[in-house]
Amino acid sequence: MTPLSAAGIDHIGDVIAFVRVADAQSFTLASERLGLSRSAIGKCIARLEHGLGARLLHRSTRSVSLSDEGRLFYEHAQRILAEVDNATGAMASRQEAPRGRLRIDLPVALGRLHIMPLVADYLRQWPEVEADISFTDDYSDLVRDGIDVAIRIGGEADSRLVRRVLAPHRLVTCAAPAYLARHGAPASPDELARHQTLAYTHMGTPVPWRYASHGQDRGVAVAGRLRLGNTEALRDAALDGAGIVQLGAFLVGADLREGRLVPLLEAYAPPGAPVCAVYPHRRHLAPKVRRLIDDIAARWQHGAPWDKAGPARNLNQIS
Repeated sequence: MTPLSAAGIDHIGDVIAFVRVADAQSFTLASERLGLSRSAIGKCIARLEHGLGARLLHRSTRSVSLSDEGRLFYEHAQRILAEVDNATGAMASRQEAPRGRLRIDLPVALGRLHIMPLVADYLRQWPEVEADISFTDDYSDLVRDGIDVAIRIGGEADSRLVRRVLAPHRLVTCAAPAYLARHGAPASPDELARHQTLAYTHMGTPVPWRYASHGQDRGVAVAGRLRLGNTEALRDAALDGAGIVQLGAFLVGADLREGRLVPLLEAYAPPGAPVCAVYPHRRHLAPKVRRLIDDIAARWQHGAPWDKAGPARNLNQIS
């Protein structure tokens, strides 16, 4: 016998026949389940053994058992057939029209500003889909709460979930020109202590601002006179000249482009976690979920909308 070689397999049907015989430990039962004659099953096994150059089954008048080579090939063959089944199911699901109830979980500001317009287009295209949408800046338990898909910025590793990156994301420290005209601009994160900072609070605690220096990420505690638990309210306060703020580019991108806000401390900007679609790990993704994720990815394939339409105004442009 020659060593096992995948090059000797010409028919996936032979592999299916072998696995069914091994499962049933019977040519007769395998032939019934596959709708083939015993002789046809026998030819499949013989062809497979000839191609592989190995005896896969021990046969007697009463039983069928795996040889050592057969046991090894059986383990790999099971995985091969599972992947074929997955591929077939995935292709079939792509041909189906999205329908049914779709439960979506979105971050508050990112969801309202950038995801909801895409969901509205999706629902117009697929009238048999109805959507239940929740908004939270916390991470819901998708499996426990029965959520089909969530859009998240970053996210913790969870073996129950699949993540698909949709767009880059970055944090921007910025302030209104009026504030900078009165107080100047900080040259480093350490100088923020001398400025009015607008802090985002989560569960009553100010969230540290993130910066990078010499390849190291660090947090800077901020707790100015104005602390808010809503990022859009923080943006409004910054536009009003109340102080310096650190927010996602998805929230202030248009303000930076139009000069209503000015980016600061860009040399210390931290690497941002990407915007991702997150969904429970399932064998076949439902068409209603797959199509929504594909639509968002297609709309953002040339860059996130908040990073388009020209560069931001910088400090040198402030009169």
